[in-house]
Amino acid sequence: MRALPSRWPQWVRLGLALGALLFLASGCAMLPAEFERTPSRAVPLSPDTALGRIAKSAQPDPDLSGFRLMPGGDFALDTRLELARRAQRTLDVQYYQIHNDETGRYLLRTLRDAALRGVRVRLLMDDLYTSGEDELLLGLAATPNLELRLFNPFPAGRGSMLGRFSASLFDFSRVNRRMHNKLFIADGAMAVAGGRNIGNEYFTQTAGANFIDLDTFVAGALIPRLASLFDQYWNSDYVRPIETVVASSVPREERQRRFEALSGPQTTPPPRPPAPNDVLGYSPIVEDIKAGRLGLIWTRAEAYADSPDRVIGKQVTYGGIPLLDVDSVRYNVIEQIRRGRSDVTIVSPYLIPGKGGLEAMREVRRRGMKISVVTNSLAATDEPVVHTGYRRYREDMLRLGAEIHELSSQRTRRSVRLGLFGTQIGRLHAKSAVIDGRTLFVGSMNFDPRSDVHNTEIGLIIFSPEMAQQVLKLIEVLKQQGAYKVRFAPGTERIEWVSEEAGVEQVLTSEPDSTFWDRLMLEILAPLAPESLL
Repeated sequence: MRALPSRWPQWVRLGLALGALLFLASGCAMLPAEFERTPSRAVPLSPDTALGRIAKSAQPDPDLSGFRLMPGGDFALDTRLELARRAQRTLDVQYYQIHNDETGRYLLRTLRDAALRGVRVRLLMDDLYTSGEDELLLGLAATPNLELRLFNPFPAGRGSMLGRFSASLFDFSRVNRRMHNKLFIADGAMAVAGGRNIGNEYFTQTAGANFIDLDTFVAGALIPRLASLFDQYWNSDYVRPIETVVASSVPREERQRRFEALSGPQTTPPPRPPAPNDVLGYSPIVEDIKAGRLGLIWTRAEAYADSPDRVIGKQVTYGGIPLLDVDSVRYNVIEQIRRGRSDVTIVSPYLIPGKGGLEAMREVRRRGMKISVVTNSLAATDEPVVHTGYRRYREDMLRLGAEIHELSSQRTRRSVRLGLFGTQIGRLHAKSAVIDGRTLFVGSMNFDPRSDVHNTEIGLIIFSPEMAQQVLKLIEVLKQQGAYKVRFAPGTERIEWVSEEAGVEQVLTSEPDSTFWDRLMLEILAPLAPESLL
């Protein structure tokens, strides 16, 4: 099985920080030249489309949005595919990563098929993880009615990650900033937002390790806002059509044939169908659509996205928190936490609070609020370097009275309810927060410096006690069956990891499920990992 992807290659972060790759530099690769732009806008919901009619008839109040959480990867993938198959006018699709694997290629083919039947498809991808995929993407972009744009592209060395960064070392301040957003909108009527990229591991399509993640289906009042956020990126100065980044003399028809060859049924079998019901008891959303109805939770909600201007560092911060950008995800999530009265639960695969975040926690604790955090253990994370940043603050968080749970790569495998995430290991990738058991955040933002400053993010704030309780129940299962509780040993400040197996408390005194060599590597990497690049 292919290794799980990292948010950012470790050798790139550390190598650039140390200057070890300077000798590889072959030139200065700046953002490609501007192209002649014709602004493109989202098409609003229309009752002339099937999805539009269903969404409109299901909405009980024009000010309310409808949601259905999708913790199951098979349901989340099936929803995206069915929206693409049933769209009649537009598809707006924005992702940080679309892997060149069975799931990624199948989704691209589904978008291609939609364009061929006359649907306008706008596909926006961050360019970090597209190395070696130019032929596939150029072939897709040759499809009539489909336009593929790259956010903050690498104009040189595109065949490999090493080549890209070798050619961009003197433009590091730009290429270090990435579009981490994940959004899928069909016919201006229905959408999917949350934490998942597009790849086998995000949708439980591999027998090995899969990510534990969370998306939500959306309809109603929030859709125009999500569409406007997509437009903001699509029309931004930091986006280029792939044809202006990758020169090709291959005729359009030949590029289309190559896409078919690269993504055909022989290399891209269809994904496994979803189960009849998910862990929340829901059936696949397509069953509702077929019946012409939507069984959703209708409530007030808000959507936010960071400005694309982060690419050039246009941001004023204090303690890592944006001061002036009131539309930023971080600002609005922190504001909701500060308004809380009793408790906050934070789920983040990459958790580095920093001094600013630690001070915010201290303020919350002074007001008597409980803090609970869930993150990956050393053995579960796909980013050991990031774990060194988290480890710097672990003891401080415990001293503040925060409750900490770390996902166990082995306990998730053994759990009956969590075993579906893989026969080898499960890794946390969901990003969410619950405040006072009433307000829910779901989105792409991690609680770390990269999401604070460098990456752009998208997030939904949903004012629904029912949905908040659903997420808290999912988190409780994760804590009890798939995680270790981290605490100080009684009477000391020595960290230990606690779990319960067959009713008996088990206590570990070193990083669980890890080897001596894992821990040794962590000690070596810790002093070499600047927090600002994690």
